[in-house]
Amino acid sequence: MTRSVVRFLLGDKIQEIGNIDPTTTVLDWLRLHKRLNGTKEGCAEGDCGACTVVIGRIDGERVRYEAVNACIRFVPTLDGCHLLTVEHLRKRDGGFHPVQQAMVDCHGSQCGFCTPGFVMSLFALYLSEACPSEDRIRDVLAGNLCRCTGYAPIIAAARHMYELGDRSTDALVLTAEELNSRLNGGDKIASVFLENAGKRYFAPPTVESLADVLVANPGATIVSGATDVGLWVTKSQKILDSIVYLGGIPELRRIVETHDSLEIGGAATFADAEAALTALYPDFGELLRRTGGLQVRNVGTFGGNIGNGSPIGDTPPALIAIGATVVLRHGNERRSLPIEDYFIAYGKQDRRPGEFIERVVIPKPAPGTTFGAYKISKRFDQDISAVCGAFLVELSGGIVTRVRIAFGGMAGTPKRAAGAEAALTGKNWDLGTVAVAMEALRGDFTPLADWRASSEYRRTVSANLLMKFFNETTVGDPQTRLVGQRRITHA
Repeated sequence: MTRSVVRFLLGDKIQEIGNIDPTTTVLDWLRLHKRLNGTKEGCAEGDCGACTVVIGRIDGERVRYEAVNACIRFVPTLDGCHLLTVEHLRKRDGGFHPVQQAMVDCHGSQCGFCTPGFVMSLFALYLSEACPSEDRIRDVLAGNLCRCTGYAPIIAAARHMYELGDRSTDALVLTAEELNSRLNGGDKIASVFLENAGKRYFAPPTVESLADVLVANPGATIVSGATDVGLWVTKSQKILDSIVYLGGIPELRRIVETHDSLEIGGAATFADAEAALTALYPDFGELLRRTGGLQVRNVGTFGGNIGNGSPIGDTPPALIAIGATVVLRHGNERRSLPIEDYFIAYGKQDRRPGEFIERVVIPKPAPGTTFGAYKISKRFDQDISAVCGAFLVELSGGIVTRVRIAFGGMAGTPKRAAGAEAALTGKNWDLGTVAVAMEALRGDFTPLADWRASSEYRRTVSANLLMKFFNETTVGDPQTRLVGQRRITHA
């Protein structure tokens, strides 16, 4: 079965849309077609949060409500979802929702332009978590920028909103059974196919049907969270003739723990995987916490972060240092390769037309293993790396038996530091050995200079990160992290 319309709930009203450009953003559709102008455009690239809406999607037996950026989300990807904007929070009697009232009571708004986005981020928090800590509130709000006031009143509103209403009885929340029944009459849909002005959109429901679609359409653009592809449209005005959407395939969102590994589906989001990865590698969790705002982490995927081949993606250096493998699929054929081998050169990856990333396999840490990851950027939150370094070392009796060091931002691809690794392997894990390895590391890369950092800065900071990692593995309680950052732990 193939359906030629997308069907979703906007507030409490069913929407059926067929004749639409597949790359129409949710933001443009809300403002230009539905005249719901509370959702604002600030940056059109998923950074400022002014466009934040809340989307509910079926996750097993429940509906998970998440804050997302409407400016880079394509309308067809809403199929099967529940979309809520700031206009839907108003009560039937015209009164404010507890989240809105809390913003009023705590004076959380000045000019008001960014306020709807803050309200929707807080609303998603209100629905999903009870009594969050202030650190958690700050994490949730990191993807929302305000240009005219401090954030203290907004943080106060985040605490106060729980005093004004019972989130468990919120009238806007649907159950998975109710959402599915209202949209599909209880029946599950096989696939969605749209065509408009020569542009085509495919949304296969299973991995098998995805493989068939990509074999038949090897030049199609693969989209899941659109945190990268969305900018091709909004910023570069790129025309995408064929899109294949992965976000509706449950198998690709699975996270499975085995005896010796963690397997993360290619369409699993950063938010999906953060808890499981943090349990194995705490510093990986800290790295994910700084990957975009929560709106980005709610939709950005591991497959996308690897697949686009960016030399400054946050997850590849950590995955390379850990020794992860990527499983690629073309039709019924699968192949596995070490993740560092996937990146061939700048803009070139080892992925054939019609092939997709099915999953990433992350080995569990062996006894005696210590892992550290560090992101250097101009801002702590919501920024792209100038340098991202990841380190894994195994020690036996103070001797380095195994070491893997990988960097992003130091070359045209994420890359291992072969010279530094050779300088450390088989040597004592001490200050003298690390000093030699730091010098070797300077010869491992010839980084470019750009507006994020000079070449010499990158060389210097990469070597200093190795020293920082050494200190954190040898000194009892080194003061090497900002307050609120998680500390490195020994596996």
